[in-house]
Amino acid sequence: MPGATAGLPRGSDVSADLPADGSADVLVVGAGPAGSSAAYWLARSGLDVVVLEKAAFPREKVCGDGLTPRGVKALEDMGIDTSPGAGWVRHKGLRVHGGGQVVEVDWPQLSRWPDYSLVRPRSELDAMLARHAEDAGARLHTGVTVTEPLLDDAGRVAGVRAQAGPGREPVTWRAPLVVSAEGLSGRLAKSLGLVRREDRPLGIAVRRYVRTKRTADDYLDISFDLSAQGPTRDSMPGYGWVFGMGDGTANVGFGLLDTRRGTGADHRETLRRWLDTFPAGEQLGEEHAVTPLRGAGLPMALHRQPAYSRGLLLAGDSAGTVNPFNGEGISYAMETGRMAAEAATDALAVPDGPAREAVLRRYPERLRAAYGRHHRLGMGFLALLARPDVVRFATAHGLKRPVLVNAALRLMGNLTDGRDGDGIDRAVAALTRLAPAV
Repeated sequence: MPGATAGLPRGSDVSADLPADGSADVLVVGAGPAGSSAAYWLARSGLDVVVLEKAAFPREKVCGDGLTPRGVKALEDMGIDTSPGAGWVRHKGLRVHGGGQVVEVDWPQLSRWPDYSLVRPRSELDAMLARHAEDAGARLHTGVTVTEPLLDDAGRVAGVRAQAGPGREPVTWRAPLVVSAEGLSGRLAKSLGLVRREDRPLGIAVRRYVRTKRTADDYLDISFDLSAQGPTRDSMPGYGWVFGMGDGTANVGFGLLDTRRGTGADHRETLRRWLDTFPAGEQLGEEHAVTPLRGAGLPMALHRQPAYSRGLLLAGDSAGTVNPFNGEGISYAMETGRMAAEAATDALAVPDGPAREAVLRRYPERLRAAYGRHHRLGMGFLALLARPDVVRFATAHGLKRPVLVNAALRLMGNLTDGRDGDGIDRAVAALTRLAPAV
């Protein structure tokens, strides 16, 4: 894995000291971007928050490693230094390949969002975010596998049961509220009957790191032409990427954004065929790999609802917050981690009972208000992207028109100033208002 692993969370070696029983104001299960964001904002509000993470840092996560301007803002809101001097690699925009065309498009200049994206390996990013939550006052315990919710006599979540350390010793933690940031598995949610909706997209991404000359670039490469003939049925709806990591390597991968429409094709083979279209001198093929090819699921379009039930709040992939337009998940994980923290903080400020429940039940509606209409448009976009002929025509003609490219980038990336912005922003806002929320 490229990159350094310095600055690991203090909690990375304390699982052996985890007590058999404990309590907190809020438990957070999972220390990925959603969990660490929730823990940071909870701790900042003065609450006693405990984070339980099954792995130890640094740990591997399958991801493109790219953060759009949405992700940059989430980091900056948490007071994280995103400068190159702090180990981040910045990019000014995207280089889009499609329909035989190649166009470089800068991130939009907007008042709400930064104008650059970032790249950092998830092994570093997740460890850094967990440490940042600890610095704010959160208590992190790693090597702890949460097995089930602890329910009170009314069937409400009152904590979790878990197994800790190499001996898998049983432990119990109690809290009036629990945040599930477990990712796609969503074990706690499933225990409450909150299963994934089969009518929502579920994508998959595969990636590896390669040692390549294409490690430093002002632009992130994405391609819809995934074969010498362009888009194929097996590769749509999806795209490939080459993200330079700035350290002599690049993250190279392929995301199929809706496997329900897939043909059962081998995603590894799709990636190989696409990389074969590059000149050998680009050094992107398997012979230059420094890590194995790995895959992961992409839960989209608020696929598990409601995002709050009986003392359990869902954030990030547990709630299915990946953007259907582009498969982006880190930004929304951090955003929903913060939303879950704010909901929990507001709820614990009122007496237990109906008043608290009323506050908590507003959390799912907040998610739907923030993302539901955009995700509905994204699901429609996937239906179009599933047709190679449509993709071929749209990219061959659309990429020649800078205004259309700019508008598409804002829509797909969910990056606008809304009704306060320019004509493109207002058009995107109007289109979004017309869509019913998922």
